[in-house]
Amino acid sequence: MQCDEIWSFVGSKKNKVWIWLAIDRDSRKIAGAYAGRRDAEGALGLWNSLPESCRKNAVFYTDLWSAYKEILPQGRHFPVAKESGKTSHIERFNLTLRQRVSRLGRKTLSFSKNMKNHIGALWNFIHHYNENIAPNLATTS
Repeated sequence: MQCDEIWSFVGSKKNKVWIWLAIDRDSRKIAGAYAGRRDAEGALGLWNSLPESCRKNAVFYTDLWSAYKEILPQGRHFPVAKESGKTSHIERFNLTLRQRVSRLGRKTLSFSKNMKNHIGALWNFIHHYNENIAPNLATTS
């Protein structure tokens, strides 16, 4: 698993919302997602969004953000610098997400006015990605 978080905003640019994501390196499917704050509570939300099999068996590569080490199992968590390439799939997905979901763009006039719509747009894209895009990526790599 590769995990990362990206920021967005809901209602106004003063109200930052962090989207926590976990991608399966082999299948390229998004295994878990959570929208909330960038703290241990957000990392726990991501952990709880993962399937039980991932929580029991997966190895996790993350950036050096400290909240991950509070939540992820010590023996299976490997914080790495971005230059290592161990989080390249999730970093690429973050860029795809920003390009294809207009409300996640850094400088945009499109934004969610409420959290429910924000999460709905995110899950809509993730389900589409997992069903239509990820299977093709996994077979070509």
